[in-house]
This record gives sequence, structure tokens and C-alpha cells, in this order.
Amino acid sequence: MSCKEWIDKLEVQPLEREEYIRLLSEYTEEDRLYAQEKARKIGDHYFGKQIFVRGLIEFTSYCKNDCYYCGLRRSNQKAERYRLTEEEILDCCREGYALGFRTFVLQGGEDPYFTTDRMVSIIRQIKDAYPDCALTLSIGERSRADYAAFRQAGADRYLLRHETANAAHYRILHPEPLSLSNRIACLESLKELGFQTGCGFMVGSPGQTVETLAEDLLLIRRLNPQMVGIGPFIPHGDTPFHDQPTGGLELTLFLLSLIRIQQKQVLLPATTALGTIDPKGRELGILAGANVVMPNLSPVMVRKKYSLYDNKICTGEESAQCRSCLQKRMESIGYTLVTARGDYPA
Repeated sequence: MSCKEWIDKLEVQPLEREEYIRLLSEYTEEDRLYAQEKARKIGDHYFGKQIFVRGLIEFTSYCKNDCYYCGLRRSNQKAERYRLTEEEILDCCREGYALGFRTFVLQGGEDPYFTTDRMVSIIRQIKDAYPDCALTLSIGERSRADYAAFRQAGADRYLLRHETANAAHYRILHPEPLSLSNRIACLESLKELGFQTGCGFMVGSPGQTVETLAEDLLLIRRLNPQMVGIGPFIPHGDTPFHDQPTGGLELTLFLLSLIRIQQKQVLLPATTALGTIDPKGRELGILAGANVVMPNLSPVMVRKKYSLYDNKICTGEESAQCRSCLQKRMESIGYTLVTARGDYPA
């Protein structure tokens, strides 16, 4: 079969592992554009020309983990650490709500300071103040009991990138005691508890191969998440991977298209990382099948401190400026930001 035939097949039925490997190994730019057109038509069919906007609040840069790729890793003595107070978090939501945001994303390192009780208090305050808004958490691996408490408090969605579906590759990226088996168990618990659940991975991470990417696509198919977040790997100068190459733009775009074709109605962000490696990265991501953007609502004074990777964009703009800029960018390619919660279709 040709790459186009595999792409056509993916629209109606899953591919086998070897088919994914062949497709990822042999595709051309013509094939990528073919997948992009198909992905965009699928996205437009389900969502029209609407792009959902999420207000990202990066509320803590402390992390107990030591992942080799992340600038927030515990061993990075140069990292500038901060924690937002509950009032500062609520101020971010207040500003975002006035700008039309109807989803807030609380993202942070795995910070033991934010206990279950603290998180439950924050969740309840946000949901009480903004009952018409969705609340997404992205705070890593927690116990099932924690996840249940967050869900009961009102959290709607949870983002937890699996990073890789291959255990050996997972060990290249993460030290003990982190494990792929626990990461997947967390994702399964989140789905069982009723969260709109998101997984995902970095494209071009050290040790990644077409074989591991095939396993990623198979895992996404099996988990059937409501959200998938992928973006290029970007090295951070104060990590063990400081000298590794950045992930490729074209491969990231191709994978976005394949995920849209495979998962049809999935909520799929055009990430900040994509916009960091190319000035038009987020627009290209939308055209490749993405339908979500996540501008930063964090206080300007802390944005540069939340340094997952080097040269991250939008670290100095006010929230209103960032949203206005994104609106114009989306309109330039025929799409528009919408203020709806943007839930996964029931």
C-alpha cells in the first residue's frame, strides 16, 4: 500500500503497528499535505471554523520529579521557583473571564505543597465563582483518591501526557521511581472517574523512533482520550538533554493530522511549543487538524520562570494582548476563537 492508501484506511479503521511504522518512515511532503487536507475537513465537519481557547494558569514551578527533559526538574538549581497564592490564581481567572475565557487550565509541577485539601479548596472556589466554566488540571501523577477528590470538587478535565508508550524509551526520559505503567494507570483512573482526559507526547524526544511513535498512536487509539497534546521536543539548557536537537515541525504537523484522522472529535491543541519553533507554528497546527489554543493567563512577572524549555514564546505579553494577537492569527487563516467551554462532543 502507498502512504495515501494508509491515510485513507486510517479514516475508516485503525492501522496495525507495522502500517504505522511504514507510514511514518516513508511519507513525503505530498503525503503530509494530503493528510492535512483530510484532517482539516474532519475537524471542520465536527467543529466548523471554531477554535477553542483555554486560559493557561501556570501556578507553581516547583516539582518533586527529576525528568531529564524538563527545566522545572528538581535537580535544576538555576530554576526560579514560585507558587501563586489562591488569591493570585483567582485573580487570573477573574481577568480571563472578563476576556471571554470559559476554560481555565491549572498547570504546574508536581509540587507537594499543593496537597489534596489545598487543590480541592482552589477547585471549589473557581467553580463556585465561575460555574459556567470548565476547569482543567495538569498537575501530574496523583493517587486515585486524589483524582476522585478533585473530580468531586468540580474539576472537569485532566491533562497527563504519557510521553511515550514504550517502557524502554520512558526510562530514557525519566529516572526511577517514575514508570510508564503507573502513568497509564493514572490515565485509566482519570477516565474511569469521568474526567475528560488528555494524554500526549513530545515529538523528537531523545530516543524516540518511528517504532515508539507507532506505539504512541496505538496507545492513543486504545485509551480513546478526549484530548491529545503533542508538540515538538525543545531542549532546555539546564537539563541533561541540553545538547539534543529540537523536534521537527513537519513531523509534528503530520502527527497532528494523523491523530485528527484517527480520533475524529478529539480536542487537539496547537501548542505553545509549536509556536516556539516556528513563527507561524500555531497557525500551521490549526491547518494540520488542531482546534485548541492555550494563551497564558499567568501573571507576567512569573511567566519566564515557568521554563519547561528554552525560548518559550508569550512570556511578556499581557493576557488581553495575547488573546487579541491569537484572534488575529486565527482570523488570518479563516478561523475564529470562540468563548464556548469547548467540551468533547457527548
